[in-house]
Amino acid sequence: MTDASDILVERLLAWGVDTIFGLPGDGINGVFEALRKQKERIRFIHVRHEEAAAFMACAYAKFTGKLGVCIATSGPGGIHLLNGLYDAKLDHAPVLAITGLQHSDLIGTFTQQDVALDKLFIDVAVYNERIMSGAHMESVADLAIRGPWHPVA
Repeated sequence: MTDASDILVERLLAWGVDTIFGLPGDGINGVFEALRKQKERIRFIHVRHEEAAAFMACAYAKFTGKLGVCIATSGPGGIHLLNGLYDAKLDHAPVLAITGLQHSDLIGTFTQQDVALDKLFIDVAVYNERIMSGAHMESVADLAIRGPWHPVA
């Protein structure tokens, strides 16, 4: 069965992403399962703190010229990416941050880790979107990976 997470990882692979830095968490379990299924094609580097993941993705982008990718769970996990993402923004390094999100019926109900990360990332992101389904992932994955400044082929 293909879901939004599988679509995301397939698009990352199609765009040549071979390394992702991050820390697992409940809000992104689906993405980690998709990464596990593709472990022969995409490397996951487990960090001790999300901030390190963002800085590592930024350094990776700066030194390889490739897209750096970091991943964190919802709430505080995503918040911890900010310092590294600002480093990427200020140095014009291409970094994609993937974060978790509560189930749609819990958004805005003050549940655990209910943080509107899409609003938090407005200043630091060139492209920033909340994914709500597999069909939605298909529509925005290439924009997030390649960037909205390039036409999608």
